[in-house]
Amino acid sequence: MNFCSDNVTGASPEILSALIAANGGAAMPYGADDITQRLQQRFCDLFETNLSMFPVATGSAANALALSVVAPPYGAIYCHAEAHINVDECGAPELFTGGAKLVTLPGENGKITAEALAHALAHAGIGFVHHVQPAAVSITQATEAGTVYTLEEIRAIAQVAHQYHLPLHLDGARFANALVSLGCTPAEMTWQAGVDMLSFGATKNGAIAAEAVLFFNPEQAAGFEYRRKRGGHLFSKMRFLSAQLEAYLTDDLWLRNAAHANRLAQRLAAGLRKIPGVTLAYPVEANELFVRFPDPILKGLQADGFQFYAWESDGRSMVRLVTAFNTAEADVDAFLSAAQRHSRPIVDEAVDEAIAS
Repeated sequence: MNFCSDNVTGASPEILSALIAANGGAAMPYGADDITQRLQQRFCDLFETNLSMFPVATGSAANALALSVVAPPYGAIYCHAEAHINVDECGAPELFTGGAKLVTLPGENGKITAEALAHALAHAGIGFVHHVQPAAVSITQATEAGTVYTLEEIRAIAQVAHQYHLPLHLDGARFANALVSLGCTPAEMTWQAGVDMLSFGATKNGAIAAEAVLFFNPEQAAGFEYRRKRGGHLFSKMRFLSAQLEAYLTDDLWLRNAAHANRLAQRLAAGLRKIPGVTLAYPVEANELFVRFPDPILKGLQADGFQFYAWESDGRSMVRLVTAFNTAEADVDAFLSAAQRHSRPIVDEAVDEAIAS
């Protein structure tokens, strides 16, 4: 049973069916097909505003290409120290921007604060030729700690960014999970809160390889199509990316998938909280858990064949457990049962020590 990530799963059947349907007949290439044209309007309707939409295949491409539009080579992109763009994208933002510097900020539970951002920008050396110049702010929703920015937190960060004339980018690899967690609309969590650009993720939530870059101010997207082409993400058969995204949004599949993953994460968290010695490092607000297990439980779970990643964050060692759109309740319950079983010797030893004392 694999809890390593939500990208160890297959694809939603609805998305596979859409790909088969898109395979019939001929279609114009490079995004001139009917599906991609429909998808543009679909996103406008979903977000309740006029926007520019560009399908790409990976989240790293979405982030790096989006930031490349707004950050010059001498620019600074402000993000959390644990942000995916800083830790897990192999320098892609620096490459696609031509050398912009990622300036990291601390913050509890994977989130930066408006106050920390304001302090950093006030001391950024704006106009000083020896310093990189502030160019953009990027936040992740849901965060790398599995937490979720509230609408108030996003608004406050956006206010600071816009005070310095900086666009706010949102890495939404788990956008649907965050949206379900907050119970708000896509518009409320993005442009109405001050977000200027969104990397809209689908791959982790049931797609095969499909993301989209959204610009809520279409003028800000000027030149993006050339950057996408130069970066190798203008697909000849774009309909196969767009078909995934269209199916993803149809009949609220994306929200149903995310709701299931979030619910199973809560089920897993509730069970783990009952096991002596097990602690959760962060609040469980989407579909990721970061857990510290006593060594006997950890080794027992690994010996039982459960798979998960060891994790290091904020100087703390833990494991990450991720639930997905198709995680089975039986798998969660089996994991909890095994963890409980491996905890019994620890409990028995503690009881013996208490009696002896």
